[in-house]
Amino acid sequence: MKAVTAKIGLDGHFRGIKFVTRVLRDAGAEVVYLGFHNSPEQVARVVIDEDAQLLALSFLSPDYMTHVRLLRELLVGEGASDVHIIIGGLIDPKDRAELETLGVDRIFGPETKATQITDYLVEQFGDDLAAKPAGR
Repeated sequence: MKAVTAKIGLDGHFRGIKFVTRVLRDAGAEVVYLGFHNSPEQVARVVIDEDAQLLALSFLSPDYMTHVRLLRELLVGEGASDVHIIIGGLIDPKDRAELETLGVDRIFGPETKATQITDYLVEQFGDDLAAKPAGR
Protein backbone atom coordinates (compact mmCIF):
# COMPACT_ATOMS: atom_id res chain seq x y z
CA MET A 1 0.00 0.00 0.00
CA LYS A 2 1.27 3.44 -0.88
CA ALA A 3 0.42 6.54 1.14
CA VAL A 4 1.02 10.24 0.69
CA THR A 5 1.31 12.41 3.81
CA ALA A 6 1.24 16.19 3.70
CA LYS A 7 0.42 19.52 5.27
CA ILE A 8 -1.52 22.05 3.21
CA GLY A 9 -1.31 25.81 3.44
CA LEU A 10 0.78 27.95 5.72
CA ASP A 11 0.33 25.83 8.85
CA GLY A 12 3.90 24.99 9.83
CA HIS A 13 3.12 22.63 12.72
CA PHE A 14 4.54 19.33 11.55
CA ARG A 15 4.72 17.10 14.63
CA GLY A 16 1.40 15.35 13.88
CA ILE A 17 2.08 14.59 10.24
CA LYS A 18 5.55 13.28 11.05
CA PHE A 19 4.00 10.99 13.68
CA VAL A 20 1.47 9.65 11.17
CA THR A 21 4.19 9.22 8.55
CA ARG A 22 6.25 7.11 10.97
CA VAL A 23 3.23 5.01 11.98
CA LEU A 24 2.40 4.29 8.33
CA ARG A 25 6.00 3.42 7.52
CA ASP A 26 6.37 1.19 10.58
CA ALA A 27 3.14 -0.60 9.64
CA GLY A 28 4.69 -1.53 6.29
CA ALA A 29 3.27 1.12 3.98
CA GLU A 30 5.37 2.84 1.35
CA VAL A 31 5.12 6.52 2.28
CA VAL A 32 5.70 9.65 0.22
CA TYR A 33 6.11 12.50 2.72
CA LEU A 34 5.52 15.91 1.15
CA GLY A 35 6.22 17.99 4.22
CA PHE A 36 4.37 21.26 4.70
CA HIS A 37 3.36 24.38 2.77
CA ASN A 38 1.73 22.38 -0.05
CA SER A 39 -1.25 23.43 -2.13
CA PRO A 40 -4.23 21.11 -2.63
CA GLU A 41 -3.29 20.93 -6.31
CA GLN A 42 0.26 19.80 -5.49
CA VAL A 43 -0.97 17.13 -3.11
CA ALA A 44 -3.59 15.82 -5.55
CA ARG A 45 -1.00 15.65 -8.34
CA VAL A 46 1.38 13.57 -6.21
CA VAL A 47 -1.42 11.23 -5.08
CA ILE A 48 -2.34 10.65 -8.74
CA ASP A 49 1.25 10.37 -10.00
CA GLU A 50 2.24 7.97 -7.21
CA ASP A 51 -0.96 5.92 -7.55
CA ALA A 52 -1.43 6.18 -3.78
CA GLN A 53 -4.24 4.37 -2.01
CA LEU A 54 -4.16 6.61 1.07
CA LEU A 55 -3.80 10.33 1.69
CA ALA A 56 -3.06 11.50 5.23
CA LEU A 57 -3.34 15.18 6.12
CA SER A 58 -2.84 17.09 9.34
CA PHE A 59 -4.42 20.44 10.21
CA LEU A 60 -3.96 22.86 13.07
CA SER A 61 -5.44 25.74 11.12
CA PRO A 62 -9.20 26.21 10.61
CA ASP A 63 -9.09 26.07 6.80
CA TYR A 64 -9.32 22.27 6.57
CA MET A 65 -12.87 22.27 5.18
CA THR A 66 -11.85 24.31 2.15
CA HIS A 67 -8.75 22.21 1.51
CA VAL A 68 -10.47 18.83 1.92
CA ARG A 69 -13.35 19.87 -0.32
CA LEU A 70 -10.98 21.03 -3.08
CA LEU A 71 -8.75 17.96 -2.73
CA ARG A 72 -11.71 15.61 -3.06
CA GLU A 73 -12.90 17.48 -6.17
CA LEU A 74 -9.43 17.26 -7.71
CA LEU A 75 -9.10 13.55 -6.95
CA VAL A 76 -12.57 12.71 -8.26
CA GLY A 77 -11.89 14.77 -11.37
CA GLU A 78 -8.77 12.68 -12.02
CA GLY A 79 -10.62 9.40 -11.52
CA ALA A 80 -9.15 8.74 -8.07
CA SER A 81 -12.35 8.73 -6.03
CA ASP A 82 -11.26 5.50 -4.35
CA VAL A 83 -8.31 7.10 -2.51
CA HIS A 84 -8.78 6.79 1.24
CA ILE A 85 -8.40 10.09 3.10
CA ILE A 86 -7.56 10.39 6.77
CA ILE A 87 -7.04 13.65 8.58
CA GLY A 88 -5.82 14.63 11.98
CA GLY A 89 -5.21 17.64 14.12
CA LEU A 90 -7.56 20.19 15.59
CA ILE A 91 -10.83 19.33 13.90
CA ASP A 92 -14.02 20.89 15.23
CA PRO A 93 -16.42 18.09 16.23
CA LYS A 94 -19.24 20.02 14.48
CA ASP A 95 -17.40 19.54 11.16
CA ARG A 96 -16.95 15.77 11.39
CA ALA A 97 -20.19 14.78 9.64
CA GLU A 98 -19.55 17.15 6.74
CA LEU A 99 -15.97 15.92 6.39
CA GLU A 100 -17.27 12.37 6.18
CA THR A 101 -19.69 13.38 3.40
CA LEU A 102 -16.68 14.89 1.60
CA GLY A 103 -15.03 11.47 1.65
CA VAL A 104 -12.84 11.57 4.75
CA ASP A 105 -12.61 8.00 6.02
CA ARG A 106 -11.29 8.67 9.49
CA ILE A 107 -10.47 11.65 11.69
CA PHE A 108 -7.75 11.30 14.29
CA GLY A 109 -7.42 13.86 17.08
CA PRO A 110 -4.37 15.08 18.99
CA GLU A 111 -4.52 12.23 21.53
CA THR A 112 -4.49 9.47 18.90
CA LYS A 113 -2.32 6.45 19.66
CA ALA A 114 -0.27 4.71 16.99
CA THR A 115 -2.30 1.54 17.52
CA GLN A 116 -5.51 3.36 16.54
CA ILE A 117 -4.00 4.31 13.19
CA THR A 118 -2.56 0.83 12.70
CA ASP A 119 -5.96 -0.73 13.48
CA TYR A 120 -7.54 1.48 10.82
CA LEU A 121 -4.88 0.49 8.28
CA VAL A 122 -5.39 -3.23 8.91
CA GLU A 123 -9.17 -2.77 8.72
CA GLN A 124 -8.92 -0.98 5.36
CA PHE A 125 -5.96 -2.65 3.68
CA GLY A 126 -5.39 -5.99 5.44
CA ASP A 127 -2.79 -8.08 3.65
CA ASP A 128 -2.17 -5.31 1.11
CA LEU A 129 -0.82 -3.01 3.82
CA ALA A 130 2.78 -4.16 3.86
CA ALA A 131 4.96 -3.14 0.98
CA LYS A 132 6.50 -6.26 -0.47
CA PRO A 133 10.05 -5.45 -1.59
CA ALA A 134 11.41 -7.43 -4.53
CA GLY A 135 13.49 -10.44 -3.64
CA ARG A 136 11.90 -11.13 -0.27
